[in-house]
Amino acid sequence: MASQPSQQYAYRAQKSIGLVGGTPNYDPIDSFQAPDVPARTFKYSSDGRLFAYAIPTGVRIHQAESAQLLQELSLPNIVDISFSHRGTYLSTWERPVKLEDGAQHKNLRVFSVSTGEELVAFSQKSQEGWELQYTISESHAVRLVGPEIQVFRPAEWSKGVVDKLRVEGATTITLSPGLNPSLAVFIAEKKGQPAIVKIYSLTALGAPPTSQKTFFKAQRSQIKWNTLGTQVLVLTQTDVDQANKSYYGETGGFYLLSAAGNFDCRVTLDKDGPVHDFAWSPNSKEFGVIYGYMPAKTVLFDQRARTLHDFGTAFCNFISFNPQGRLLTIAGFGNLAGKVDVYDRRMLKKVTTIDASNTSHCEWSPDGRFLLTATLSPRLRVDNGIKIWHCTGPLVHVQLIDELYQTSWRPTPVDALPPFPQNIPPAPAPAASVQQHATVAKPTPTRPAGAYRPPGARGLEASSAYKRDEGSPSGGSTPNARYSRSPAPGRFQNGRRHVPGAPTSPSPVRQNGDVDKRGRKKKGPKDGPKKDGAAGAVGGDASARPSIDIPPAPNGSAEVAAAAANGSVPPTPGADGALDPTAKKVRNLNKKLKAIEELKEKQKKGERLEATQLKKIDTEAEIRKELSGLGISP
Repeated sequence: MASQPSQQYAYRAQKSIGLVGGTPNYDPIDSFQAPDVPARTFKYSSDGRLFAYAIPTGVRIHQAESAQLLQELSLPNIVDISFSHRGTYLSTWERPVKLEDGAQHKNLRVFSVSTGEELVAFSQKSQEGWELQYTISESHAVRLVGPEIQVFRPAEWSKGVVDKLRVEGATTITLSPGLNPSLAVFIAEKKGQPAIVKIYSLTALGAPPTSQKTFFKAQRSQIKWNTLGTQVLVLTQTDVDQANKSYYGETGGFYLLSAAGNFDCRVTLDKDGPVHDFAWSPNSKEFGVIYGYMPAKTVLFDQRARTLHDFGTAFCNFISFNPQGRLLTIAGFGNLAGKVDVYDRRMLKKVTTIDASNTSHCEWSPDGRFLLTATLSPRLRVDNGIKIWHCTGPLVHVQLIDELYQTSWRPTPVDALPPFPQNIPPAPAPAASVQQHATVAKPTPTRPAGAYRPPGARGLEASSAYKRDEGSPSGGSTPNARYSRSPAPGRFQNGRRHVPGAPTSPSPVRQNGDVDKRGRKKKGPKDGPKKDGAAGAVGGDASARPSIDIPPAPNGSAEVAAAAANGSVPPTPGADGALDPTAKKVRNLNKKLKAIEELKEKQKKGERLEATQLKKIDTEAEIRKELSGLGISP
């Protein structure tokens, strides 16, 4: 156990980069000397021995366990880096530039990790698919240059290309793991020609492909080999969905092929919709698929595409096996809620459910007991940080980091770790960071479940802005500023700017001689009436009156008439400022009687009334009785 590697993870943020030790304390590795400038990327070697990161002035390579600096390469403007399978070689990529002498810029370079010597360089314009693909023994390295597949021997870079194959239309290649490596080549659909996946043996590229499959609706593909390199899953997609059901294109087909060519089939998916994710089990004998419109379906298949287990439907789009193949994670990230379900593969039962909202990165630890979830920027710029969960559900570590860009576990070979126990191990005690996070974390407000109920049904009083008297028209409850007779400050009225607090005059009635809005005179008789009307207007005739008819006050008050004579604004019809409570009630009851009379007239004409209208007619006697009680004869 003393030689067992630690469960280390690395992170990179806008202003920091660091290494953190594993369980139980998750303490930062103090011996790691972080750079003074922001790092652009970092990468572990596949065996976990080395850790490298790129800064604007170069690349630094550290021993992962002790954080000791091994090499520093003075290479400005490096954008991405990659290790070979055993960590013998380091590849770097920088953006291509035009050289002054017109020579081709060799922006993909390969260095020896032990000596720092540059071994070979290539020109690679696109960052997509720039990495050299190595076999697990590092005996061969492969890259795609246009339609040509080039093979190198890393031990003899100086000899250049040792084997090549030209495949017209090839867009991507994927080298299999395993001791007998194969090469899957994808040729996209073009000009009515179907897409093709061809599988070649790396040691016999000149021979015919050992397996191939043609299909339509395939402009791009995802290709995943199993761990042994004996079978491959191919998911084809189009850039545009002709049925307009998906913004992300249409899933063409999902296929299973064997490297030897003795088996291939289309995997039958019994739910319409896209394939969200798929993953091989580390045992290379089964794979899981999430497919269909939400809620999506998750099914486990064997190596002959036969259904082993149906996990049902849920809102999920991510599936992953732990390195030992004992546990299975099914989760929903991105625009989904972030619920993570952990299943025991042996028992096919759910172990726990984790609420990891806003997760943009999820990864199993090498020992298969912990799950790392992270909220990364720029996918989300708030609540950035790392959380580590035990496979049974408890949160064991939290590290909040502003503008976190990248994080990952340190890879460790499965045979270098103790085997996963027969019974799922219990969770260790959480680190101190969990308690600190709990005291700082904001409490999540809980919303009462159930249907919406208005304030009145909850025992609360509604806002006065939405109140109106019984029987008054609904339009008067919330007056629109556009039609309100009380203009807002700064609004023009009658051609003048309204000043708050100043008295306003009623708008004059337009006479026959007045000019309308467009400046045209209204048509009328050429003699007498026009002149009389104009003279009356100039002379201040009593026929000039406000545009609002002032109704007489029911209580006989002369205040309204006096206000109109003084030139002030008369009360708005329907407003309640001039009525006492008894008059208001009488007015509302009279309105109800009038509505009942109208319904009776409709009933006499043979119109069919609704149940609510008939009930309204039945209340006539009560309304008349109430009016009599107020001293009004109906």
